[in-house]
Amino acid sequence: MRLRAGQLLTALCLGAVFPLLWYAAWPGSQGNYFDMYQSKFLEVQQRLLYVEKEYKKRSHELSDALDGIKWILAKRMQLTINQTDDLKWKELNLTGKLPVRLTNMHYYLPHLQKYEDGIFPNVILGQQRSGVSLVMGIPTVKRQKQDYLINTLHSLLYDLSEEQQNDCLIIILVAEVNAEYVNSVAESVKSSFPKEVQSGILEVISPPASYYPDLSNLKKTFGDSEDRVRWRTKQNLDYSFLMLYAQPKGTFYLQLEDDIVAKRDYIQSIKAFASEQSQEWMILEFSQLGFIGKLFKSEDLPLIVEFFLMFYKDKPVDWLIDHILWVKVCNPEKDAVNCEKEKAKLRIRAKPSLFQHVGIHSSLPGKIQNLKDKDFGVNVLHKAHNNPPAIVNTSMKIYQQYTLEKVYKGKDCFWASAPVAGDYIHFTFLNPVKVEKYIFRSGNMEHPGDKLFNTTVEVLPADEMLRKELVDNGSKFNYPATRDGYLKIGAFADGIAAGRVNQSIGKIEAIRLSVHSDSPVWAILSEVLIKTSEN
Repeated sequence: MRLRAGQLLTALCLGAVFPLLWYAAWPGSQGNYFDMYQSKFLEVQQRLLYVEKEYKKRSHELSDALDGIKWILAKRMQLTINQTDDLKWKELNLTGKLPVRLTNMHYYLPHLQKYEDGIFPNVILGQQRSGVSLVMGIPTVKRQKQDYLINTLHSLLYDLSEEQQNDCLIIILVAEVNAEYVNSVAESVKSSFPKEVQSGILEVISPPASYYPDLSNLKKTFGDSEDRVRWRTKQNLDYSFLMLYAQPKGTFYLQLEDDIVAKRDYIQSIKAFASEQSQEWMILEFSQLGFIGKLFKSEDLPLIVEFFLMFYKDKPVDWLIDHILWVKVCNPEKDAVNCEKEKAKLRIRAKPSLFQHVGIHSSLPGKIQNLKDKDFGVNVLHKAHNNPPAIVNTSMKIYQQYTLEKVYKGKDCFWASAPVAGDYIHFTFLNPVKVEKYIFRSGNMEHPGDKLFNTTVEVLPADEMLRKELVDNGSKFNYPATRDGYLKIGAFADGIAAGRVNQSIGKIEAIRLSVHSDSPVWAILSEVLIKTSEN
């Protein structure tokens, strides 16, 4: 016979109280009544606490099992949907493995025995996306000087294909317990990336305050100050929390930081590198710096997190990663050279690096760090095309050497101070051309917010009779006409204007980008493609 939690509590209470009442009513027993009452009451209290603890434990175990079932179903569904992917990630053997929470967590963080909900995150933003190939984790904290998170997200989301957007997830862990600050970060992410939040690409979570143990009396090691020891210890706890939350949501987990810039097509590069590995690996590195750009199989994360938690007070996270590899493959009876050789089989480095560290002000207050990954190289901030010969000019104020001519010829990007209403960018062809399609891309990987807003793409037909007709009678095409004979064929949306041109317009003499309102930001043009029937 099964009892619900409420029935069990009632049974326990009555089992203790009824004998008490019987004893109280027995003649001559009043002398020992109060001692007996106190003893029985304490016994009832202990039973209730035990039942409550067991009830919570079983509830969490059931929740974990349900999460695991959902994850496997989502993974199978994802594998079915993605069968057409021409460059697939290698399938992992997922049979018999459920993404369960770390059962030994209470041994390493004993204070959680009093706060059993301390391992459950506050999900501020998110659509509970799962079953993706790649989960990216970004911890962020409040910095004293400069915040880099939004620019980092712009860089990661820049120019992702629809397929890539549907097969990845970016989780931001706001590793602070101040609710006002956490909510301010979430609001900033939501206002900067409304479509990405709505679609489920972006999630924002935070740990409950009860997750963290007392960090005030940590042992100082390796000559680090008390503040630095506390900072690196909390970092280890933050990484562990983020990894455990991310583990059931995808096949691979990529550890990032909140102050980086990514190379264009970084997801495709990661997929290609992971797919070509013929040996068993534990870490694929896409940056040589610290804990940036480290790729793990999600099925390995519980082991890694457990190791972190064993030694979270002792060493920084990048040292702990190296120690995991040492434990797994190094033979104490052989020399260090052999050890490094064996570790290199599990920790494989990709070159060039796909992520560059750009932050100057560390999350450790007062620390300045100018760390740069030498293998990252120069990030190409523009895209070159072979455009038809043209004379270019603009009314915008050009910044330094970033001229319009350079972006048109594919040598660099165009950069100007904030445009105002009435500003324009003009391309006049030396010989009229039949334009098939066009692409104008604003912003770039390092300055993704410097986009063109409320800007239209307009073409000037080479046929003078047609232009006169447009001025006198309006457009006979499906495009609105301007007073000076241009046709508005497109507009910028999310920094990009792209489309095909109605061939019945005939040859085109010029293309103009017209700004219709003042912009709060500078403007970068990083790509200009004018595809004609001749190029």
